Amino acid sequence: MTDQNVQIDAGLLPLRQVWPDELVARYRAAGYWRGETMPAFLRDRAQRFADKTAVVGGAVGNETRLSYAQLWQEAGRIGAGLLAQGLRPGERVVVQLANVPAFITVVCGLFRAGLIPAYALPAHRITEIAHFARKAQASAYVTHALQDGFDYRTLARALRDEVPAVKHVVIAGEAGDGNEEFIALDVLTGDEASLPADPDPQSVAFLQISGGSTGLSKLIPRTHDDYIYSFRASNDICGIDEHSVYMVALPAAHNFPMSSSGWLGALHAGATTVLSPGAGPDAAFPLIARERVTCVGLVPPLALLWSDAATKTPHDLSSLQVMQVGGAKLVPEAARRVVSGMGCKLQQVFGMAEGLVNYTRLDDGEDIVLNTQGRPISPDDEVLVVDDHGNPVPDGTTGHLLTRGPYTIRGYHNDDAANARSFTSDGYYRTGDMVQRRPGGYLVVQGRATDHINRAGEKISAEEIEDHLLAHPAVFDAAVVSIPDDYLGERSCAFVITQGDVPRAAQLKAWVRGRGLAAFKVPDQIVFVDAFGTTAVGKISRRELRAQLREKYLSDLSEQKDS
Repeated sequence: MTDQNVQIDAGLLPLRQVWPDELVARYRAAGYWRGETMPAFLRDRAQRFADKTAVVGGAVGNETRLSYAQLWQEAGRIGAGLLAQGLRPGERVVVQLANVPAFITVVCGLFRAGLIPAYALPAHRITEIAHFARKAQASAYVTHALQDGFDYRTLARALRDEVPAVKHVVIAGEAGDGNEEFIALDVLTGDEASLPADPDPQSVAFLQISGGSTGLSKLIPRTHDDYIYSFRASNDICGIDEHSVYMVALPAAHNFPMSSSGWLGALHAGATTVLSPGAGPDAAFPLIARERVTCVGLVPPLALLWSDAATKTPHDLSSLQVMQVGGAKLVPEAARRVVSGMGCKLQQVFGMAEGLVNYTRLDDGEDIVLNTQGRPISPDDEVLVVDDHGNPVPDGTTGHLLTRGPYTIRGYHNDDAANARSFTSDGYYRTGDMVQRRPGGYLVVQGRATDHINRAGEKISAEEIEDHLLAHPAVFDAAVVSIPDDYLGERSCAFVITQGDVPRAAQLKAWVRGRGLAAFKVPDQIVFVDAFGTTAVGKISRRELRAQLREKYLSDLSEQKDS
């Protein structure tokens, strides 16, 4: 076994989260932090539920099944194989895999090897992946060969060119090319005696990605103690136990399907996780019927799509007991449609990868379930709702949401500027959300305080997209705003002032797409304008400019509908 005290490379920025001693003592005394670690609980479940199905993945007729014992064995093979390639415990590994069993076996293998996953979404492209690799100081990258028509090997080559520190590329599926350019996941092997002892429960287990409200996503360090508490407590609130069958329909690397209760919560409970290859009804409904899925988490647009499709499907969805909806606000009328269409319990979820998660409870009344986004997991979740000057506001008044608690981070990794903006001196996280608090601690989300677009649960920075538009030679200025959308929740609209030859909207969209960004960041709509009028840059802030453009656009739209 490797000595955990010497596992971190001296050249790596340390991964840490530090809570004040008095809070550490409080959280331990309350039983929130129990000294559990990811590899320790996986080992225990492999012993207790050895022959039970842990993970099911693949379309109907082409599924893969892993028992708890097989998951533990496969994780050991992958972890030992990565160490045999020269990786050392404490190094960071960017993981970009879709909803396939390899996602879970790789992550569990990294846990067993003492390596630190840094999660990326399948939609991310070279701009985001290179950013994550640099920020995390990653030395390895795990991805697909081909998935959903995209060749990730091309992305891997670009990553090695841009970030030479990424020396190891592991490919799930056919590595291709007939050479040894990449390491094939299926043939990794090593001596399991090389796997390290269990880590310190307060050490960082992985790096999650933030919503990226002011640019590219920040990296969120989550510890074993804090994260395990979040999904263990979520299991109790969400009714997840060893008899449950939890479906992952959203990308498995997202915080929501990972921990609320998510696939990690399902594994902790001894339940079965079903990975759907797609989020639409065509992919998910046959799996629900075959696997007798009991719980699934979706974003609002998908929940509405499912509720409509459920009334027409030939598939038996009667096993589904709970549909969780989060990632963006589910408005009351949409909530009613979901309840009516799905015929199961609705659980609203409002949370963030940085920590705080709120749920409506399964025994809450209709008013609470339809009209609020829930209340916090923990009695020790400290929630402040304040005005622009930091003063508490009365319940029922809209204010800025601040929070700290036993599973909310104390700072981002390697980002002093973001930490100065996002955290108060006494450790409260400024979420950027505007909320109202109702009696009983239930929150009603009112929107964002920042220029942050929540498109079907994917967070987009207006500033980031403006920067890419401004790089086009025909763009003099650009302002990107959020516009309400019945299906997506919000969509992005770019107001563009051109110079020289005026490009078509499709050309600007192609330009943004060609800059190596995830497709969901491409503006949904582009509006050409001659000028920003009295709101020219320099006279007021960019935030105020965006707000005025949004207000004028919605006003003009309303007038058109009335005429």
